[in-house]
Amino acid sequence: MGAQDQGADANVGRWTTIPRTLCFITNGGDVLLMKRSQHTRILPGYYNGIGGHLERDEDPLTGVLREIREETGLTVSNVRLRGATNVDAGKSVGIMLFVFTATADSRDVIECEEGSLHWVPLSAVNDLPLVEDLPLVLPRLFGPDATTDPFFAHVHYDPADKLIMSFAER
Repeated sequence: MGAQDQGADANVGRWTTIPRTLCFITNGGDVLLMKRSQHTRILPGYYNGIGGHLERDEDPLTGVLREIREETGLTVSNVRLRGATNVDAGKSVGIMLFVFTATADSRDVIECEEGSLHWVPLSAVNDLPLVEDLPLVLPRLFGPDATTDPFFAHVHYDPADKLIMSFAER
């Protein structure tokens, strides 16, 4: 079987997605969040985890480790895939988001042109202007009902542009 047999060119009438990663790095009772710069195209001024687009030659784990290195300078351990979300923003191409958690032994981060990095107590995260799906995702990662099993979710928007996030039930 060769590359042609993968069916990657059969996208007419099929849903296609851009792969992205997102990681929530903890140290003690704090999580590292990035406040996105006002000049960024995606989610300016909002707090989010660390991550970005996958490069063509990367798998999700390799991609998230690269993004962590580039955006924070941290070396992390205990990197775990915690979920996958299919995001339909009403365009012809969506986003497939791979959500990870990791642990850092150090809090020494580098400067990042995409935004400012902040160690935030997990108990205070909801006091920040968060990317709109984080209040739904973070309890699955760090709340009392969190499990090590990955979650699977679908995001879309209603006619009033309100986010709707549905989690798959096992």
